[in-house]
Amino acid sequence: MVITRATEYSIRAMLHLASRYPAPVITKTEICRDEEITPAFLAKIIQPLIKKGLVVSKRGVAGGFALAKPPSQITLLDVMHAVEEPLSLNVCLSSDQGCDRSPECPVHDIWTDVRNYIENKFGNKTLAELVEEKCRKVVA
Repeated sequence: MVITRATEYSIRAMLHLASRYPAPVITKTEICRDEEITPAFLAKIIQPLIKKGLVVSKRGVAGGFALAKPPSQITLLDVMHAVEEPLSLNVCLSSDQGCDRSPECPVHDIWTDVRNYIENKFGNKTLAELVEEKCRKVVA
């Protein structure tokens, strides 16, 4: 996975929903305005989050979006995996292609270690923790 603008904006949208949790629904207009995401782009990035069970949507005049579970149960890695392919850093770590040279390659283990480190960092940080950190920074 390359961390794309879609991933970045998905994280922003999810953090917005987390900051308003347990609100039953947040309007598309509010998310777009507050997170500076165009409505068309939000519509595109929200679909994988709904499909992966991270977000629920409500249609109609009073419609919008909400987290499907508490922010303490959603990690950054969950969001990233919903939007993008697994993190691979380079071709030799991609699950579909692999690398013929990995058994004797002196760099393969380094690539793997770096990927695992990054995934652990994102996988150990919940939306709830990030909302708390943001609140502390705003107050400071």
